[in-house]
Amino acid sequence: MRAAAVVALVLVSSVLSFAQSSPTSGFFTTSDGVKIHYLTAGTTGSWLVLIHGYMDSAQRMWFTTGIAPALAKNHRVVALDNRNHGESDKPQPNGTGRAQDVVELMDHLKIQKAHIHGYSMGGGIVGQLLAVIPDRFITAGFGGSGLSETDPDLRAKAAAMDDKLPKAQGRDAEAMDRFRQRVATARPTGATAAPTPPPTPATPAVDLSKLSIPIIGINGAFDSPYSKTHRLWREAKVFQNVVLPEKTHLTAIAVGGPMPQQYIDATVKFVDMYDEH
Repeated sequence: MRAAAVVALVLVSSVLSFAQSSPTSGFFTTSDGVKIHYLTAGTTGSWLVLIHGYMDSAQRMWFTTGIAPALAKNHRVVALDNRNHGESDKPQPNGTGRAQDVVELMDHLKIQKAHIHGYSMGGGIVGQLLAVIPDRFITAGFGGSGLSETDPDLRAKAAAMDDKLPKAQGRDAEAMDRFRQRVATARPTGATAAPTPPPTPATPAVDLSKLSIPIIGINGAFDSPYSKTHRLWREAKVFQNVVLPEKTHLTAIAVGGPMPQQYIDATVKFVDMYDEH
């Protein structure tokens, strides 16, 4: 009987763990009539909003990689498919996401305050949101992204730090070249030349010195990490910089290959450390 009870307890624990991390699908319609798809996971704790990168999706970037399930152990996670991506409507095929959609998603789910974390284009959206509704966030995370220096001299100083780092070689370099070409080919007609990282909506001016929100930046060592985070390091009151050795923009979060455990661990530890609950 004791053995059977132990087995039953393990099974119940496994079911509860699966329920916490297995995503539930939902939709809502934005103020301009665009249907947005989102995934939720986790049943307790503070909310955490995840925003994926260009030409990706919530399922691929956050759940397939194991990032969202790890966060859902202690938090209620919501990850949207940005407009023009995934299962959301595509009013501008291959267009970017929109920060206002995140605001309206939070309102739809009655989320007053949450942690927020975005990768690449998603990080650009995080920057926009910090400029317009900073009081609705507990922490902010920039993956494969950050906030560039606006002063030319400081921008050059940050770039010089990146120049001293090793550069991607072989397959990593070839994969990045293919990715840049894919982004350039996919961009909407009339769009400006595709940057690397991929298209990011324009970020309104944000005064980091006035924000008390803890911020984390996670970038690959082959992905110009200091150009992305030098300003955050200088201006943010609380900033943690994580540089993943030998990782590119494509491998810092790896959907089709081994996911760097350091990305997951750093994100979970940071969110838990500065949580309000």
